[in-house]
Amino acid sequence: MIYEYHFLLALLVTVMIEVTMLFTTARYLFKINRTSIPDSLLLFTGTFCSFSTLPYLWFVLPMFIRTYSYLVAIGEVSVVLVEAVIYFFVLKVRIEKALFMSFICNLASFLIGIYLFSLF
Repeated sequence: MIYEYHFLLALLVTVMIEVTMLFTTARYLFKINRTSIPDSLLLFTGTFCSFSTLPYLWFVLPMFIRTYSYLVAIGEVSVVLVEAVIYFFVLKVRIEKALFMSFICNLASFLIGIYLFSLF
């Protein structure tokens, strides 16, 4: 499968996983009700975050960082920080919650992504 198709598949999987984890952390862990943050805003924010960060991780960052382990380390930390900022401003949650939500969402998508792509 060519790289661009892998990216599209990864984007789809990432959106599904991260939106699910965002709903889970917001509703069940932090007990944020639908009045404070509507479902539509969570759906939009989770999707927006993935669409905003994954292309940079797959297409831009590899042009500057050639070593895979550095790419993963720098890329994932950067993605967590950028998405936390988006959560902070869009969802209007405290920065600690935004960082935690971003970390959980990205950890889940990273680990599940590694597992799924090892099957191919």
